Amino acid sequence: MATASYDQYREDVAGRANVTDTAELKDFYHDLESRNAGALWTVANKIEPWEPRSASVPMVWRFDDLRGAVLRALDLVTPEQAGRRVVYLANPGRGDVVAAVGWLYSGLQVMGPGECASSHRHSASALRFIMEGRGAFTNVDGHKMTLGANDFVLTPNGTWHEHGVDAGGTTCIWQDGLDIPLMNALEANFYEVHPDLQQVVSFPIDDTTATWASAALRPAGESWSKRYSPLLKYEWGPTYEALQRLARVSDGSPYDGIHMDYVNPATGGAVMPTIGAAMQMLRAGEHTRAHREVGSFLYQCAKGSGYSIVNGERLDWKERDIFCVPSWAWHEHVNGSAREDACLFSFHDLPVMCALGLYRAEGLAENDGRQTILA
Repeated sequence: MATASYDQYREDVAGRANVTDTAELKDFYHDLESRNAGALWTVANKIEPWEPRSASVPMVWRFDDLRGAVLRALDLVTPEQAGRRVVYLANPGRGDVVAAVGWLYSGLQVMGPGECASSHRHSASALRFIMEGRGAFTNVDGHKMTLGANDFVLTPNGTWHEHGVDAGGTTCIWQDGLDIPLMNALEANFYEVHPDLQQVVSFPIDDTTATWASAALRPAGESWSKRYSPLLKYEWGPTYEALQRLARVSDGSPYDGIHMDYVNPATGGAVMPTIGAAMQMLRAGEHTRAHREVGSFLYQCAKGSGYSIVNGERLDWKERDIFCVPSWAWHEHVNGSAREDACLFSFHDLPVMCALGLYRAEGLAENDGRQTILA
């Protein structure tokens, strides 16, 4: 703990710490430090802010800038050497941990035809969003899924899983999303490698999609008691069709456009206990109102182009670009096309915030719905 001065944290507000340093107090603070203790009033205003203060900064990672480096990794390391051949996304504000925003991790994984990473499991919940290539697959607890562009797949906490590309496929890149930073902050992270390195495919390929993909129908006699979704793959085609159908009968959200959550079809809740995900569509020329939420978000543009304004900073994006919105940051989205819609995939930690009773949101009114872009 620094001992130079605590005056910087004083606030002349009733109920807040407002103690002026004196020589006697400084001696007291030094004495407490020697005992591995401290006076709360010296840090109370710092550790209990009036509102959330994220260390993360708004960021955009442009796929065109990263793709060459990601592909170069193919020639530098094998999946056997690396475990997972991934280029992770680092937020400049989070030098203390490997995180893209808040307590969320993200990276771009690349695999070539015929490659398969070893099967493993961990405490962290994980997801994949396919960016390019054909022939990719994931095997989760014996459920093998074939994957195409913009498909969203789960590898939940504690499940054995492995990824690869069929021999007849092409080089594939996908975005990984995990809550590794949160698990480490909670000092709860475990990691295991499968004793056989690969696991057996125990079910018909794409069986979870065939069984659970219908939003309106539930298979008779099927039950599900696990804390994550039984539908492990959410395909892009039906997702985009659902957005278009909703757009025909609804104006959508003034803050997010046509916005749909990926859900657990057995419960209607989030797909995993600690990570939620959504897809939203911005109609041609749409400009949403600014709002902010307690929770961290990572977005990937799945279709179209546009920009978002996050705490006064304009972040331009197009297909495959990734950007983040820190917790409690004002943000709004703009579709840059006058003719075509734009779609944004996102994942976030709102299930954690809601479970802990911490979620809060607010939006600007219709007559005051735009942020000023800061110089």
